[in-house]
Amino acid sequence: MQASSDRDVIGTSIERRVGALLEEMTLEETAAQLGSVNADKLIDENGELDGEAVSEHLSNGIGHLTRIGGEGSLSPTEAAERTNELQAYLRDETRLGVPAIPHEECLSGYMGPEGTTFPQMIGIASTWSPELLESVTDTIRDQLEAIGTAHALSPVLDVARDLRWGRVEETFGEDPYLVAAMAHSYVEGLQADGDGVTATLKHFVAHGAGAGGKNRSSVNLGRRELRETHLFPFEAVVRTANAESVMNAYHDIDGIPCASDEWLLTDVLRGEWGFDGTVVSDYYSVRHLVTEHGTADTKREAGVQAVEAGIDVELPYTDYYGEHLVEAVEAGELAEETVTEAARRVLSAKAQKGLLDDSTVDSDAAAEPFGTDEARAVTERAARESMTLLKNEDDLLPLVSEETDSVAVVGPKADDVQELMGDYAYPAHYPEEEVELEATTPLDAVREQGDEYGFEVSHEQGCTTTGPKTDEFDAAADAAADADVALAFVGARSAVDFSDSDRDRVNKPSVATSGEGCDVVDLGLPGVQRDLVERVHETGTPVVVVVVSGKPHSLEWIAREVPAVVQAWLPGERGGEGVAATLFGEHNPCGHLPVSIPRTVGQLPVHYNRKPNTANEEYVYTESDPLYPFGHGLSYTNFEYGDLSLSTDELPPAGTITATMTVENTGDTAGDDVVQLYASAENPDQARPVQELVGFERVSLEPGETKRVSFEVDASQLAYHDRDFDLAVEKGPYEFRIGHSAAEVAATAAFEVTETKEVPRTSRTYFTETDVANVE
Repeated sequence: MQASSDRDVIGTSIERRVGALLEEMTLEETAAQLGSVNADKLIDENGELDGEAVSEHLSNGIGHLTRIGGEGSLSPTEAAERTNELQAYLRDETRLGVPAIPHEECLSGYMGPEGTTFPQMIGIASTWSPELLESVTDTIRDQLEAIGTAHALSPVLDVARDLRWGRVEETFGEDPYLVAAMAHSYVEGLQADGDGVTATLKHFVAHGAGAGGKNRSSVNLGRRELRETHLFPFEAVVRTANAESVMNAYHDIDGIPCASDEWLLTDVLRGEWGFDGTVVSDYYSVRHLVTEHGTADTKREAGVQAVEAGIDVELPYTDYYGEHLVEAVEAGELAEETVTEAARRVLSAKAQKGLLDDSTVDSDAAAEPFGTDEARAVTERAARESMTLLKNEDDLLPLVSEETDSVAVVGPKADDVQELMGDYAYPAHYPEEEVELEATTPLDAVREQGDEYGFEVSHEQGCTTTGPKTDEFDAAADAAADADVALAFVGARSAVDFSDSDRDRVNKPSVATSGEGCDVVDLGLPGVQRDLVERVHETGTPVVVVVVSGKPHSLEWIAREVPAVVQAWLPGERGGEGVAATLFGEHNPCGHLPVSIPRTVGQLPVHYNRKPNTANEEYVYTESDPLYPFGHGLSYTNFEYGDLSLSTDELPPAGTITATMTVENTGDTAGDDVVQLYASAENPDQARPVQELVGFERVSLEPGETKRVSFEVDASQLAYHDRDFDLAVEKGPYEFRIGHSAAEVAATAAFEVTETKEVPRTSRTYFTETDVANVE
């Protein structure tokens, strides 16, 4: 009660302070709080502030400073110094002295020079470890705070089911529950109970469901799918983690652009969910109301549409807000109260972050959180735990270093640090720039193993990531033929691509086919990489394929012919160590797939929780099931599950039920297992998914050890929208399933929901409570 009372007092104090500021502000100053300015407009080619530009853009104040460190390509110390100088200008040279909110990108780590680069989020999702992700964002927060950043444009809560979309790698996968659980921990680590850096949930909403798998393309969904799949993660994280910011998506939903959708940004987000933070525009999305959607003719019209819908701040710089909103108010086209309320939210955020009291940081200490042993340890752990073993025929892996005489390393993903990075890592985001990066490639790490244990390592690239050239195949095949084992590192290059497409791309050696703006129509390995694997396989040397890619690829031939396959995703700057530790048995792989991997692009959609008719109907030449199912992941040991028992077989619609089972490590190696709990409505009154994830727990077990895992599920977690579109728990039979994956169910148990009941907004439960106990 005391803590709640303290928050109330603080909240009242902020309201009074913000109210006093707003009373003093002119309309121009109020509108300026809804704008932003980016580093390129303020910082010259020498990394210093341009005084004239600063006066031009900041004289009335400003809402946000956009990526001073990252876009400015500044060292941590320089980023802190420039940010301090800008804040000092706002404090000392503007009439009211209101500081700005500096923001940065940090999807897989701070996206600026010297920022620690963690695995891309699809790899982090493969850990199924919210606890690990919170440690990752703890580290990111320390680095952002050191350079003066108060606001971060992450995480991504898009649900990825069309794998052609380039941004699949940025997501936590195909399942709304897993996305919500991981995003919750991301926010918890970054915001630190409100004392840290503001997290921004994006892209609101359904950005991963665009037509044709294209970025920014139109979304056409039924209301239930929009609510239960795509809105669910946002709702869960807003309500349970107090996320402080949301970013709109680029596309339209059923014809209404998200940037001008008042129902979405105000009625649902603020009205239904009680969100009281700021809504920031995705970069240039207000402009797109004119240039892409055509719903506005002028900058003024677009600005009015966006601010009235509920977008508080235009990013990355003021273009359609500012003077255009002032003119709209003066012309009677926009209520001044709308501008004032948006500014109130921006100023409240500044007060909550302490910026109104002290907006500067210690620039002399700015570099301290960068390049530390602690940051290195977290990113190496994340790289290891993201490794997902898809196939291991005849226990080829782990390789025994002491019994190995020679290893051939081939493939275009083996020896390029940039190939380890996701699209929002600094080196990948600016692929045309030379970026110094301390990172370990897989080849580096395998050579370290060879130096330590005395085996030879040969290397032949064989081919490039894209392009048709095969002239290096023979050298790669010769290297493999002379080795005990061949390691083939293949995948897609990741970057952000805003350039126009050209017909000659097919001949270029390093085209990004994963990442923002890199959407594809073919999920096979790009270029001639599969041909390279076939050529190496023909030598008769055992081949391990390591897929280093943010894109799930169709690997049907490889999965059939090659004895071992590892999905390494984009493992970040310590990715080489993670790969080598897994291949040579220093780490027992424990990753599990957050997406289903299809046999062919033509199977899409192939996510595990389709409705029965979609999941079960077959094609003429191809099965309906994926090549590797959601939740799949092998280990160097074996896990056996005991019987699944329930605390009751009758669940009241406002009650809870506990599912309990045991998991035993029956092998000779310590390992981690991910126990997955699925629920299925057995006789629903509408077509429902065949099953839905409702809980999971990662369990560490020594050889021969057994643990008891319990899942406490609230009845509201089984709710869905009825025919009147009310969220309700429906009476009837249900089944819990414990699985090693969505396709490998080990045990089931049936129960009955005793009656139908609507779920009040005040009593919805989003996450299952889990408990792990030792079994003597």
